[in-house]
Amino acid sequence: MEQERFHRAVYVISVAAELAGVHPQTLRIYERKGLVDPARTGGGSRRYSDADIALLQRIQELTTDGLNLAGVKRVLDLELRVAELELEIARRDTAASAAVDQVHRQYRRDLVPVPPRSITLYKRGK
Repeated sequence: MEQERFHRAVYVISVAAELAGVHPQTLRIYERKGLVDPARTGGGSRRYSDADIALLQRIQELTTDGLNLAGVKRVLDLELRVAELELEIARRDTAASAAVDQVHRQYRRDLVPVPPRSITLYKRGK
């Protein structure tokens, strides 16, 4: 439910620009460059979500740090890829743990481990 609200497009461009601390024309530029993709109403008006606002703030951080928009796009793409890979790693970790648990459940419980014994070699005298 919280995730749904975060992605619900509710802000008009002027409000989104104010929340992000930029001019509305800047948002149009970001959209043309493929940095942000706001939802559209039936009449074609842009609507921004809290997720879009967070993205706009991240773009502002990166441009303030000196990146141009091409660099910002590359960083955002890489950050998205890292997030996807982290999810994949978590999924595989879960699957591996489940597989290990399954193997452990298949162990025969009637077998008793024998403790290691020391072996002493006796030499026959000549």
